[in-house]
Amino acid sequence: MTRTPAFHEAPMPLFDSDEAELAPLPSGRLPSYIKDHRRRLRERFMRGGAEAMPDYELLELVLFRAIPRQDVKPLARRLLDRFGDFNRVLSASPARLREVKGVGESVVQELKIVEAAAHRLARARVIHRPVLSSWDALLDYCRTSMAHREIEQFRVLYLDRKNVLIADEEQARGTVDHVPVYPREVVKRALELNASALILVHNHPSGDPTPSEADIAVTAQIRQAAAIMGIVLHDHLVIGKSREVSFRSEGLL
Repeated sequence: MTRTPAFHEAPMPLFDSDEAELAPLPSGRLPSYIKDHRRRLRERFMRGGAEAMPDYELLELVLFRAIPRQDVKPLARRLLDRFGDFNRVLSASPARLREVKGVGESVVQELKIVEAAAHRLARARVIHRPVLSSWDALLDYCRTSMAHREIEQFRVLYLDRKNVLIADEEQARGTVDHVPVYPREVVKRALELNASALILVHNHPSGDPTPSEADIAVTAQIRQAAAIMGIVLHDHLVIGKSREVSFRSEGLL
């Protein structure tokens, strides 16, 4: 027997799963209040750019494409509450993103696409260009790529005789506070690429870029091994959440 619901009962939710977020409304139309809100945000973005918008509104703009038939403001707030800011949301691993209520595969894909686009744009400003004369662009690239990583990552920038960046490669990944680095592999790869100089880069997920004793020791080992082969180590950058440390500037090289 079918029971007729009482008038005071709450309506059934429009979506009952993450994947159902992409299902169209019964009417096939976007509710007017959501449509107007999205239009206003897009117009404000086009007038003033990202600087005119707080993190949660910029995140909403990204989520619009992933969830076209639902108010995404609550999800944007949950993501920022969980990860802290816009950059950390984009940099969060897919596994951690999926732990947030309302995040399905479409949301993860959209966030990772935006992250990849940001990395590629920053990389385009430094790859195949003289690095030492575009140092600020290099720092921007390193911050974009590594500042908000949840585990340590060690990268090597390989330069030719004119200090043009010819390759940027991840040498190793580690844990939240350690990454294994092998000087022999760094120098071996430099020889394969016919590189004349190196810049080492790694991040500190703790946020504090102060070099550890291990950082100092492995840098000395790589410098010594590279020098034997006539390869110059220009610098070692440690990337933190809000600042970076240069071994060269700190007198550690």
